[in-house]
Amino acid sequence: MSIRVLIADDQAIIRTGLRIMLGAQPDIEIVGEAVDGRAAVRLARELRPDVCLFDIRMPELDGLEATRQLAGPGTVDPMVVVVITTFDLDEYVYGALRAGARGFLLKDAGPELLVQAVRAARDGEALIAPSVTVRLLRAFADVPTGRPAAQPIDPLTAREEDVLLAVARGLANAEIADTLYISLSTVKTHLASLMGKLGARNRVELAMWAYETRRIVPGEHCS
Repeated sequence: MSIRVLIADDQAIIRTGLRIMLGAQPDIEIVGEAVDGRAAVRLARELRPDVCLFDIRMPELDGLEATRQLAGPGTVDPMVVVVITTFDLDEYVYGALRAGARGFLLKDAGPELLVQAVRAARDGEALIAPSVTVRLLRAFADVPTGRPAAQPIDPLTAREEDVLLAVARGLANAEIADTLYISLSTVKTHLASLMGKLGARNRVELAMWAYETRRIVPGEHCS
């Protein structure tokens, strides 16, 4: 089945470009477009797309608040949002992921990375623009949350710790399997266990917990 995508951006030329790049893929269908954040939230709730692709700077309601309303903490039946922006700013990356976004891309990422991000988001994975990944680690490590990191329901196993660190470094499931010499199904089993123990909804929240608990510290780099 096609991946149903909703695009929200206040610039017509950007919406057109995204529609052309994504619409060229046989497994992606553009089901709607919005010119502002308020319309994006309304259309998302009406159309229930598989992936919402939101700009950050939009009139009426910005992309962060639109994301928060559709995918933020406490949201019932959260939707999948990928944030795409011109602005390579740390606070935008951090804010987008805190708001519940499953991915963060820059508009100059190119069609290959854009398509990869949409497919990854649909599959429950997260893709962060490579150009901001290293700074993202520092942002998560340095920005205070105002609360202690949640403790797992049950202690993590040694292998779960390995998988958690791999996720936090930005590795996809297949890369984790290759790195740890385990099967893809075993990776998915560990991810499901980690999400259950940590109360995380997706791998982005797993990565955030790894940063908050200093399992990754400033100065370390992603693979």
